[in-house]
Amino acid sequence: MANQRTPAVQKLLIIAFLILIVWNLGAGLYYMMVDKGKTQRTVKSLTWRIGLSVALILLVVLGIFTGVIKPHGIGG
Repeated sequence: MANQRTPAVQKLLIIAFLILIVWNLGAGLYYMMVDKGKTQRTVKSLTWRIGLSVALILLVVLGIFTGVIKPHGIGG
């Protein structure tokens, strides 16, 4: 039973990361338009986005390396 839940948890984790990445990208755009360079909120938001993107890539690579994620070809 736990083995069947693993792919769903993986997908939810990846989707959560992607939502946070898009959220921070949107926040960076908003802060850039509103603050007009007077604060560091744009830089912080975009830094978070980069950090989350790198973390997601590292988690996927680690998952493939440990065998938790099994990559497959198109249509396979």
